[in-house]
Amino acid sequence: MNQKNMTFIEHMEEFRKRLFVIVIFFLIALVGSLFIAQPLIRILQHTQDARSLTLNAFRLTDPFMIYMEMAFLVALIIIIPIILYQLWAFVSPGLLEKERKATLAYIPAAIFLFLAGLAFSYFVLFPLVLRFMLKLSRQMGIHAVIGINEYFQFLFHITLPFGFLFQMPVVMLFLTRLGIVTPMLLSKIRKYAYFALIVIAAFITPPDLLSHMMVSVPLLLLYELSLFISRIGYKKAMAAEARYTLEQTEI
Repeated sequence: MNQKNMTFIEHMEEFRKRLFVIVIFFLIALVGSLFIAQPLIRILQHTQDARSLTLNAFRLTDPFMIYMEMAFLVALIIIIPIILYQLWAFVSPGLLEKERKATLAYIPAAIFLFLAGLAFSYFVLFPLVLRFMLKLSRQMGIHAVIGINEYFQFLFHITLPFGFLFQMPVVMLFLTRLGIVTPMLLSKIRKYAYFALIVIAAFITPPDLLSHMMVSVPLLLLYELSLFISRIGYKKAMAAEARYTLEQTEI
């Protein structure tokens, strides 16, 4: 059924079906993740930065909570392709055939960028912040007694946002193809975007220039990549619109 002719109730029913598929796949992935979570936690506890720490459980339920949170996170990462495909399947009936093919191609790029964001934040950002915090504790004469729950919560809060932040190029391309943003607009607000990204980098990195540059430079490059991709998408959208107008004129 063409999405443009669907009623609100039919839209909600279609959305419910897509959501149901996502939930089913999530539950299946969660069962598998229960076998992966414990070995993964052990691996993360024995990395170079974590090996020197003694991680304590201050509550009886802390190990179980971390185990379940890790299983949920792994399951979510596993089904990201399913989530993206179901979102595409929900909106695709309202798109032209060429737009369907173009937007379907966003899914592999979005998955790659999400994993790249996780890798960048885990291998670059997280060690910087962790070492700074421990160094600050030693300088202040504070003996850091680190809880297993607090350590992994801190890890999740540092890494996950970057997985979504690295979606910027895909999001900008999608919004450009929909006509919501243009490369001209992105160029016009570049200095404000730069300022916002530099502020974000300052908030999440230790207060030294090297750490700040190691995070802010990739974010600025990510914005420039988004602008470059937006220009390509804008040219293709304008060309498609020109062809459609010409075809209508000939008819």
